[in-house]
Formats: sequence, C-alpha cells, structure tokens
Amino acid sequence: MTRAQTIECHLPMAMSLARRFSGRGEPLADLTQVAALGLIKAVDRYDASRGVAFTSYAIPTILGEIKRHFRDTAWDVRVPRRLQELRLHLAIATEDLTHTLHHSPTTAELAVHLEVSQDDVLAAQNCGTAYRTVSIERPTSDGHDQRLIDLLGGSDSDIEAINIRQMLRTGLASLPKREQRIIALRYVADMTQSQIAADLGVSQMHISRLLSRSLARLRGTLLADDAARRQTTKQTS
Repeated sequence: MTRAQTIECHLPMAMSLARRFSGRGEPLADLTQVAALGLIKAVDRYDASRGVAFTSYAIPTILGEIKRHFRDTAWDVRVPRRLQELRLHLAIATEDLTHTLHHSPTTAELAVHLEVSQDDVLAAQNCGTAYRTVSIERPTSDGHDQRLIDLLGGSDSDIEAINIRQMLRTGLASLPKREQRIIALRYVADMTQSQIAADLGVSQMHISRLLSRSLARLRGTLLADDAARRQTTKQTS
C-alpha cells in the first residue's frame, strides 16, 4: 500500500479521534486538520520492522498531536501543561467510565482511574474556565443594553462606613455621659450650642469647650483604631 493510500485508508479513524474532542472550544474542522497532520506523521515515522500494528502506533501519535494543539494554541490564560493534559485525559476517562459504570463517574473514581489525586482532578476540571476568556465589554443577555463591565462591583463606601460607625460607637461609649448627651443634642437633634447650653443650664462657652474636648478625644480614638486595623490587615495578608 502506498503512502497516499495508507493516509486515505486511515483518515476516517483520524476524523473519529478528532470528533472525540469536539465541543471543547475548538472548531471541528481545525481538529480534523490537526488529526490528519498527526496521521501523516504516523505514516512517515512508522517502522513495520518493529512488529507493532500501524493503528497501535498511529492512534497515540494522532491523539498526541491533538493534545499539543490544545496545549499550545487554545488557551487564553496560561495553565500548567500538566493540568491541560490531565483535562484532556479527564474527558476521555469520563466517557469511558460512564459506559463502564453506567453513571457519571465521581471525582474519586476519576482519580483512581487516572492514578492522580482528587485535588488534581478538581484543578483540571476548574481550569476549563481559563480556556476561553470573556470580554468585559460583551453585552449582557438580559436585554437591558448593559455590558459585563457594568455588572462588576466597585468600592462600596457603605461597607467602609460600617467600620467607621463601629469605631465611633466605641469612642462615644468611652466619653462621660454628659459629653455623650451634648454630642447627641448637637449632631443628632441638630441643636445649636446656645440651645444645648439653655437645656443643660450652663453657658454656651462651656458647651463649646466640652464639644471641642469630646471631638478631640473621638478623633484620637478613631485614628488609633484605624491604625490598629490596618496593622492587623497587613499582618494577615
């Protein structure tokens, strides 16, 4: 059989191997071309004197070519080669075990079958999200003329305000009751210093001094608490 005849005869086998990898982000036409290239390499490198059947040599060669194609050209985000190859093995193992076990294989069953850890199986499964990234400029599917970037979260001042309110609450609790009342009348009830002085039966100047002293204490407490929080965050990061 000539070289061309051998290639033509085994081309359906190569196409069948290519179809096993369809639906994973690469056009079937491209996979078929890669499989055909692997077949040609197998034909050119096959040595009949070694006593190995051609198909036994050609199938691993074609599969290797397809796997290299996925590994080298099909990933938008860099993923370790070991996980890329394991992901391809997972797809084949899942198909084989489903037929053998008559149910979708568990992570543990896949790990035993492939002789790897369950963590490796999970990592290989999850790395599929790195195969094709999605542009943040892509429109959403809800019909509201939005892009994905419009749905991304940003800094939330309300979350920071929670911390500030908690520190302020702690600082206020450390003040004498009278000063707590003066601050509440001034900033919650929105009374003027003169109105507060009349309510408490003291001078407006005395109220002014107490407010200044109380606010200075609160400022010092807030600054100290904030510095401590930042230091804790730095140590745990």
